[in-house]
Amino acid sequence: MFVDPLMCAFLGLPTWFAPSANPEPLWRDPLGDSADSRGGAPGWSRTLNIRPPGPPHFLPHLNSAASMPPYTIVYFPTRGRCEALRMLLADQDQSWKEEVVTKESWLQGPLKASCLYGQLPKFQDGDLTLYQSNAILRHLGRSFGLYGTDEREAALVDMVNDGLEDLRRRCGHLIHHKREEDKAQYVRELPAHLKPFETLLSQNQGGQAFIVGNQISFADYNLLDLLLNHQVLVPGCLDPFPLLSAYVARLSARPKLKAFLASPEHVNRPIFGSRKI
Repeated sequence: MFVDPLMCAFLGLPTWFAPSANPEPLWRDPLGDSADSRGGAPGWSRTLNIRPPGPPHFLPHLNSAASMPPYTIVYFPTRGRCEALRMLLADQDQSWKEEVVTKESWLQGPLKASCLYGQLPKFQDGDLTLYQSNAILRHLGRSFGLYGTDEREAALVDMVNDGLEDLRRRCGHLIHHKREEDKAQYVRELPAHLKPFETLLSQNQGGQAFIVGNQISFADYNLLDLLLNHQVLVPGCLDPFPLLSAYVARLSARPKLKAFLASPEHVNRPIFGSRKI
């Protein structure tokens, strides 16, 4: 089976995901991420701490338990399914630790076997361990009051996030096709998949607020991440959507989020798997 490198990368899949003669999935998540493209030594992981305020900085690992942040992200060295989590934490002025999983350690198998669903990300909040990126987002949404102001708004936030997951998974089938027309079809159909989010914005204060209500929600970070990625994959894809374009600019200008998006840690972390894009 042919795997197109660009589409594989857009989905967060590394080039070493390409199937062999006897393929066995490296992990179940079709939107997983790459091996250590920054030259890290083989091993379990590299551990880094990120501590706001200001542009987040990777800090040397500190052994003192008192100095450790309460949150830990265990993931591959790409943005993938974790960048929305990172955006949320940075914007909420939170510290977190990164345990960066290398290609070698993942292929060895024990880490994969230890994960509940055999995939990453893994997220630690104190003694609570979570898998599944959307479950992690919802947990943080509840923790920081980023889940709407009432049950009605919470239902809408869930709806938006499920719609975003649909869009991510629509991308997933592309790795199983080698025909150029399949990729071209995705690009042709992309406006129809973006339009619902433009519509939702238009119905909320004329698009001048967030995707739901008057305050940011975890779905906003997820939407922003997906839109930023699509702007790289399909340049100009937001041109027909003035509200979405303004939304991306507005959210990206939030002071803590702006600092995070400009930080070396975000900029140097590959968007598309192992590709430095």
